Amino acid sequence: MGEPDRTRAGIGYAVFAYAFWGVVPVYVQLMRGIDGFELIGWRLVASVVVAVALVMITRGWARLAAVARSRRDLGLLSLAGLTVLANWTAFVVGILSDRVLETSLGYFLNPLVSVVLAVLFLGERLRPLQWTAVAVGAVGVLVMVVAYGEVPWVGLTVAVSFGFYGLIKKRLSGEVDALSGFTIETVAALPAALVMMGVAIALGGVTLGANGAVGVWATAGFGLVTAVPLLAFAAAARRVSLTALAFTQYLAPIISFLFGAFVMHEPMPLERWIGFGLVWASLVLVSIELLRRRMRRPRPEPAAA
Repeated sequence: MGEPDRTRAGIGYAVFAYAFWGVVPVYVQLMRGIDGFELIGWRLVASVVVAVALVMITRGWARLAAVARSRRDLGLLSLAGLTVLANWTAFVVGILSDRVLETSLGYFLNPLVSVVLAVLFLGERLRPLQWTAVAVGAVGVLVMVVAYGEVPWVGLTVAVSFGFYGLIKKRLSGEVDALSGFTIETVAALPAALVMMGVAIALGGVTLGANGAVGVWATAGFGLVTAVPLLAFAAAARRVSLTALAFTQYLAPIISFLFGAFVMHEPMPLERWIGFGLVWASLVLVSIELLRRRMRRPRPEPAAA
């Protein structure tokens, strides 16, 4: 596959993954009444079942074993599993506690978090416009904190955890295929998720059947709903730059914001509009800088006939 085809396929995977994540809040509504921490445990169990089934169907045991033999990749994937577990927990708890808008805020903040992480861990230097974008985004969050009198922990956890997840995925070697990576991540996160589920059940009992058969079947399907976008995201991260991912990742929070504001009718007072407006303005600044950098990048000379 040539580089243009590889990039085109990567962007397609990214658009699919983020659009899929955007509609997941709608799916989670089918499981209302189930304790969020218990649901995360069931989600990991279902995800491991799906991962193992896909490895069996694709006969990917050899690839999985090859990835597991690399201590560096195995360690990074285990760490990625824990970061995505934190992301899932904040996301699910936020949705079930009627904080869809706050989860969308987290994914809107994710590009800014990625910029900051690039400075801290990759040694990148920010241009003035990027510093301005980070500052404007921080002011937007501060406006929401002052207006509501509380820190939007759900949104911040979603943003920071997924920022670290993307950073870790970019540090993996090219030998890690999407399915092997997903399998190792879910297996690594399973023990912590089972502990969370066990504590939740010990304190409040089993809530799996709280929403009837619909909730049970939706929970069973949660593994597939988890696997599909993560596999697509992993395939995209191996094919395109962080710049391309930065543009496509706006899809998920836009879709979930529209769902939270206009379907779930979560409150949107003036202060919240101002806070979101500042965050959106910061994303415009980041996008302008990314476009400027891309336009200044020299194009390769055409090959001689």
